[in-house]
Amino acid sequence: MENKAIVNKIIPFSNVDGPGNRLSIFFQKCNVSCIYCHNHETINECRNCKICIGKCPKGAISFVENKVVYNEEKCSECDTCIKVCPYSSSPRTKEYTVKELVKIIDEYKSFVRGITVSGGEATLRAPFVTELFKEVKKLGLTCFVDTNGFFNIDSIGELIDVTDKFMVDIKAVDKIKELCGVNLENNLENLKYLLDLDKIYEVRTVLIKKYMDLENTVKTVSNILKDYPDVIYKLIRVHSIGLREEQKEIINGNIPTQEEVKKLGKTAEKMGVKKVEYIL
Repeated sequence: MENKAIVNKIIPFSNVDGPGNRLSIFFQKCNVSCIYCHNHETINECRNCKICIGKCPKGAISFVENKVVYNEEKCSECDTCIKVCPYSSSPRTKEYTVKELVKIIDEYKSFVRGITVSGGEATLRAPFVTELFKEVKKLGLTCFVDTNGFFNIDSIGELIDVTDKFMVDIKAVDKIKELCGVNLENNLENLKYLLDLDKIYEVRTVLIKKYMDLENTVKTVSNILKDYPDVIYKLIRVHSIGLREEQKEIINGNIPTQEEVKKLGKTAEKMGVKKVEYIL
């Protein structure tokens, strides 16, 4: 049986997921649940609970053969199904084989520099993504992985080999349980490992008060990146636009000022980080 993976969405043209214009693929399922997550509907796979069926204003969702399915032609992308889902999931996902994804990518290959896989957490689909990257490279495109850094190196060794660059989101270096809902702590070691392999394009940190020690996190990451002048360190000021109401209640009041973010950036530069960028 041909290997398949659940995809939440495909963005044909993106200029924020690596260098140049890129096709981005967002896989379903994540191993963390960050309080500020803007892709909350990608965290879990659909439980087929049927809650969303009666809520869809277009009647685009139904229950067929014990499975929730949606009609893409009827769907108006109003996001009602996502808003009412209590399990951080979405009925608007599709299963793809590698061959099916490559066919889509091939249609855009003349207009993009490469592809970036994200999520969710793309490393959870390591065997599938490895196979995908091998085929995509035949099209002359680069292959990037956007990851939270919480993975087992040994289990994704082949994926690391075929990946051109990783974009690593270092959530924090402390209070990870409070911020991400899990007790995973191998992100920094994994970052160092990938840096030594020259596999890192950029590192990002979303800055939020209370749920992380801002200065300690930035200083710790900067101390690692100071010896890698080509790697971008992107500091992102958390925001609540587009988030669920319960998320907004947590985030509003814990947003650092632009001045605080820039001060942290200056700290990174003083420690030797050559490429500091801001999203304010």
